[in-house]
Amino acid sequence: MGDPTVDGMYEDGTGLLTIGALARLTGVPVKTIRNWSDQGLLPPAARTPAGYRLYGPHAPARLEIVRSLRDLGIGLAAIRSVVDRERTVAETATQWADALDAQIRTLQLQRAVLRSVAARGSAAEELPHMTELARLSAQERRRIITDFVEDALDGVHAPAYRSGLLAATPDLPDDPTPEQIGAWIELTALVRAPELRAALRRLAEYSARTAPAAGEGAVLGETDPAGQERAAVRVTDPAGHEQAAVRVAELMRLRGEEAVAAGIAPDSPAAEPVLAELIAAWLPTQAGTPDPPAEDGPAARARLLEQLECAAEPAVERYWQLLCTVTGRPAPPRWDVVGTWTAAALRAHPGPSELDRSAFDATDPDRVLYAYEQVTRDVLALVAAVRPEDLALPTPCAGWTVRQLLDHMVWENLMATSIAEDAPRTDHTADHLGDDHLAAFAGSVRAARAAFTGSGMLHRSYGPYEAPGAMIVQQVVVELLAHGWDLARATGAPTALAPEVAEETLAAARRIYGAAPRTAGSSFAPERPAPADASAADRLAAFLGRAPA
Repeated sequence: MGDPTVDGMYEDGTGLLTIGALARLTGVPVKTIRNWSDQGLLPPAARTPAGYRLYGPHAPARLEIVRSLRDLGIGLAAIRSVVDRERTVAETATQWADALDAQIRTLQLQRAVLRSVAARGSAAEELPHMTELARLSAQERRRIITDFVEDALDGVHAPAYRSGLLAATPDLPDDPTPEQIGAWIELTALVRAPELRAALRRLAEYSARTAPAAGEGAVLGETDPAGQERAAVRVTDPAGHEQAAVRVAELMRLRGEEAVAAGIAPDSPAAEPVLAELIAAWLPTQAGTPDPPAEDGPAARARLLEQLECAAEPAVERYWQLLCTVTGRPAPPRWDVVGTWTAAALRAHPGPSELDRSAFDATDPDRVLYAYEQVTRDVLALVAAVRPEDLALPTPCAGWTVRQLLDHMVWENLMATSIAEDAPRTDHTADHLGDDHLAAFAGSVRAARAAFTGSGMLHRSYGPYEAPGAMIVQQVVVELLAHGWDLARATGAPTALAPEVAEETLAAARRIYGAAPRTAGSSFAPERPAPADASAADRLAAFLGRAPA
């Protein structure tokens, strides 16, 4: 039979609580109270003659303390030391918080690895290696990079370059993201690649060969430990000139991005003033280097081109990007597009040049407008015949599909329109075609023609060179006829376009672009021979580097 109680109190008048009464009072199950009592966390104050446990008036409060500590994940032995006053709550909390921190870091790492595995689509065989790499200590991660750098630069005397590489350590945070884990795994694979070792060694050798007398400086593509790209130049001494070098690098990036966005071809006359500004800013940073150039000229441009070409190492750029991702630092700005444009401009303009204004002569505004109308008439018919499935076809323009070609043709019209409206566009890389290629091209033609006639463009001049507006429109005519020929070849249509004006458009192309260099990165490939019976449009294509049928 059960214990004789009155409202949970034992009948002997001592005020002791039965285990059932304590359970009802605190909400802790009887089974749990009995277990904790057996563990010494809640010893009974007495027992009934039948052996049942009885608890004193302080039992509810002690039970709440035990329950709270258990809810926080603290072990029974640690709780016993608290309730027995062997250790304070604060000491125990500190110990268990530290233990939880370690568990949380482990769980976060496991989660990041699993997310990375899911994102990368890793095979089961990769799991052990990925997990092992993720668990490496900071010291072990640094050792991987240190061994790699020392091996790649063995025997090269470039101490500043070496120390810069060694200072950038792959410090994963305690709670890495899947992207950081993925970047660390990719980085460990990259440092084993011979391509990266060879690229770093080339940069180090260049650094050693061109080091100024006062000490080594920075080379385009080098990055400091904070992940900030240093410079596109070499500096005399880090204390006095590095900030100037960084400003020059930023100027190069800014001007290159502006030129690319504006659609300025690196071999066009418009690229020359950009280069002149960059060279003027770059020259002072070369003081103290072996045989420094004193002024803008072939020697200065050749040296800057050498620096750009030396730094054009995709593997090295990827190395720094991954390091920054691993450490959570902002990635250094990309130099691939800007560097390619600037290098191509330097090749096309090996020395300073004055503008040849002969190309501006003999431009009849009325005849130019007529040529525009004839060319766009025939090109519009070609565009109207393009089917949706044709948009993915390749074209004679290397790397361009029909869709990309049409987008560029629309851009040519839009850009000329914006010049006529005194608000040149800068969205060269945007999508100008949309879902309806015919509507986009036809609309751009209407807008351009209206701007040419309504703004007085054909009788005005533009830009620092005061280029006649009629010549700008004539350049658009050349572009549209040449790219119309590309479109005809891509879609199998006849290429003898705009016969009424093709001959004079070819003559204009020779006058405007005849002196343009045909170097790597130029707008045009070397001129091709054309059959004797080729149409004027075919000969225009051959002059601009296409291969006529």
